[in-house]
Amino acid sequence: MPIVKARPTSLLSLTAAVVAGALIGAGGGVGTYAALSSGDTKTVVRQVTVGGSQPAASTSGLSVNSIYKLAYRGVVEVKVNSQSTGAFGGSQSQSAEGSGFVYDTSGHVITNQHVVAGATSVRVTFWNGKTYTASVVGTDSSTDLAVLDVNAPSSALFPLTLGDSSKVQVGDNVVAIGAPFGLAETVTAGIVSALHRQITSPNNFSIDDSIQTDAAINHGNSGGPLLDAQGHVIGVNAQIESDSGGNDGVGFAIPSDAVKSVANTLIAGQTVQHAYLGVQVGDSSSGTGAQVTTVKADTPASKAGLKAGDVITAINGATVANADDLTAKINAHKPNQKVALTVTRSGKSLSIDVTLGVRPS
Repeated sequence: MPIVKARPTSLLSLTAAVVAGALIGAGGGVGTYAALSSGDTKTVVRQVTVGGSQPAASTSGLSVNSIYKLAYRGVVEVKVNSQSTGAFGGSQSQSAEGSGFVYDTSGHVITNQHVVAGATSVRVTFWNGKTYTASVVGTDSSTDLAVLDVNAPSSALFPLTLGDSSKVQVGDNVVAIGAPFGLAETVTAGIVSALHRQITSPNNFSIDDSIQTDAAINHGNSGGPLLDAQGHVIGVNAQIESDSGGNDGVGFAIPSDAVKSVANTLIAGQTVQHAYLGVQVGDSSSGTGAQVTTVKADTPASKAGLKAGDVITAINGATVANADDLTAKINAHKPNQKVALTVTRSGKSLSIDVTLGVRPS
């Protein structure tokens, strides 16, 4: 269920379009920094109200240097080639660079979906400078995550440990390692600036509980790890909010709890599925609830009889505060689950049962 767009943010892969060997990009031959996915690469971050106070930050942990020494061999640079149709017809090649990290000793690597979208070939460079070809095991646009399979020797594989993103606290020290602008093994440090942010995925659905950080993140950091003070991966760096196009101190990482679920599903050869209602919503003018602005045809919402103008005030008895809250509550369910929506229509309260569907790609 998409959310209403607000402020623009940018995906972080580094893309350079090459036509007849010439670099097409910004002044000075720097290149165009955008996602490989087609369409508008502008996405949105929205603040989500969190009930209760945020816990205090943890003060213990390793130094930045110690975290780097512990983790750098598990961080990789991802280079992608793809083909697209040129403005005047014909095919033109594109190359993109991003980051990633080793997930297990079988050679699986985690990165962003937008880094490898449309890839015709993928190469992964490890800490020792060796580069190996990789295949895309699977992707999930809704969480902007992808799993690669790299045919690298065991001596090159140093898996990073996933942390528990649900235990992350505002003010915690964090470290980002990646390849901004192709500069491999770059480390930056900062803190967790905020929690429970909603950012928009490449397929225009929301990613809940994203971690906001002021650690410097730039184009090419896409897919790299955000590490806690123990050197555990608590997020995958994915987006920045910036007026300049570069680091303005507001970056966002996909939480590790989502990474674990998606990665294990893809490695098992399965398709990641997300619950789908089929409406566009905005905040209710009454101050409580989510007002339906559009009901998509042939969706669970339309089949259940939801109408534009309805205000959804609760789901399974739990109060819906606003549009973002409804989105998060739907995302917390699974496809084919039945939910009871409390709806206000023309001043009357109704209960509408909906069997959630599978989110379209």
